[in-house]
Amino acid sequence: MKRSGNEHLKQGIALAVLLVLAVLMIAGPTGLLAWSENSKALEQRDAEVERLTEKRDALKNRVDLLDPNGADPDLIGELLRDQNVVHEDELVVTIDEP
Repeated sequence: MKRSGNEHLKQGIALAVLLVLAVLMIAGPTGLLAWSENSKALEQRDAEVERLTEKRDALKNRVDLLDPNGADPDLIGELLRDQNVVHEDELVVTIDEP
């Protein structure tokens, strides 16, 4: 059976389309090679979220300790010493604990 030139053209186009799809499946933006990169990026973002969550929790705890209705006296004293908030006629005596 003899094939016409039109049929060869159709088969060639179909083969080219299949080859392009195969290349995209392997090396495309959502292909097999991109999966490993995406999983690494996801792990990095998960670690960043965990770090930021811990930082947020620490800041929330500090804010709770500075509540005007019941602030922690130790924290207030620490902040005052760190920022040198004293009157000119006051003297700050620090005691080094062993």
